[in-house]
Amino acid sequence: MAEDKKYITVEELRGHNKPGDLWISIRGKVYNVTDWAKDHPGGDIPLLNLAGQDVTDAFIAYHPGTAWQYLDKFFTGYHLKDFTVSEVSKDYRRLYTEFSKMGLFENKGHGALCSTFLVAFLLFVCVYGVLCCTSVWVHLGCACLMGFLWMQSAYMGHDSGHYQVMSSRAYNKLAQILTGNCLTGISIAWWKWTHNAHHLAVNSLDYDPDLQHIPFLAVSSHLFNSITSCFYGRKLEFDSLSRFLVSYQHWTFYPVMVFARINLYVQTFLLLFSKRPVPNRAMNIMGILVFWTWFPLLVSCLPNWPERLMFVLASFVVTSIQHIQFCLNHFSGDVYMGKPNGNDWFEKQTAGTVDISCSSWMDWFHGGLQFQLEHHLFPRLPRCQLRKISPLVKDLCKKHNLPYKSLSFWDANVATIRTLRTAALQARDLANPAPQNLLWEAVNTHG
Repeated sequence: MAEDKKYITVEELRGHNKPGDLWISIRGKVYNVTDWAKDHPGGDIPLLNLAGQDVTDAFIAYHPGTAWQYLDKFFTGYHLKDFTVSEVSKDYRRLYTEFSKMGLFENKGHGALCSTFLVAFLLFVCVYGVLCCTSVWVHLGCACLMGFLWMQSAYMGHDSGHYQVMSSRAYNKLAQILTGNCLTGISIAWWKWTHNAHHLAVNSLDYDPDLQHIPFLAVSSHLFNSITSCFYGRKLEFDSLSRFLVSYQHWTFYPVMVFARINLYVQTFLLLFSKRPVPNRAMNIMGILVFWTWFPLLVSCLPNWPERLMFVLASFVVTSIQHIQFCLNHFSGDVYMGKPNGNDWFEKQTAGTVDISCSSWMDWFHGGLQFQLEHHLFPRLPRCQLRKISPLVKDLCKKHNLPYKSLSFWDANVATIRTLRTAALQARDLANPAPQNLLWEAVNTHG
């Protein structure tokens, strides 16, 4: 009976938000997930970030219907007393239920099969061109195809990380290792670690790792205060070098994106060989070793060092398009400081996310990420369904007077550069408190 229920207040729940004491609420029931944090398939970061609050919308977004049956073992016996659900959340949950009834989460189309054949074809052409042709132009073309291969392989890894694209979990995990570790050299374990944090805390300057690129890039002047990254657990020092680099970031953005892949390789090694618990560490390391075996061997088959350098650089230039797109989706969005709030899930996603408008025949090129808002709201939805639900998401945003930002690829670049330029000009202001050096003073004496 209702009167037999035990209740706690929102304020009391908020007190259970520390490592060793993690409580959450889902649809009014309170759960203790302290011990589950270390075994959570999505890692402990989501639970640490959202602990002490209602997380119904986030739970719905990230978990299939089968996950509900496992909640009872974490139930504390308490219900949340004074929590109210916003009208936006109610509509979001209704939309999710509607999509479930339509079978959209299960209908994955032929995307995985087509992507597999495309990646295999690109790999074959690259290897054949390098081994069997002597023309430098063929080698340059193969390098460009390698960049496209990495892009398409990353999209496959991204899909398999969000939902099961294969017939079983074992095959899905194998697909992740092959497309991520073996083909691109970027660990799927590293990707999951950072990507889950990004989705839950999208555009939080201190919680979203995808906005923490000091000393090279800063999307907001708040980063000039040397804030502490709650994801990396360290201070993002905005020193004189950072000020100098950020001051010209609107000019260096594209060159930085060309070499951004090197940072991903470094981050992969730092995670896999750290003391931090890493799921399937051995398998991830083996996958990385596969990449660092076949790719250097392929490059070494080119006739001379200039062509080898050209091959690596050209492949980096092409795949930088993908790195740029990742930035376009969020850099010009609204940012904030602090933890994500479980009760404004929909609002935070719309504020910090930018869609890239394109024709349907270009969907393969963007890998579904052109519908970034739709993907953030329904991350388990197969990419072939994102265009279908886009009008419904747009209508919901309009109903609640929330932004639905959709820009062409060109306009998204313009908006991103404008954001970077604004922060760069603010960084040049010597009134901002940061250590100076003679190099800075010499370069900026005349503005």
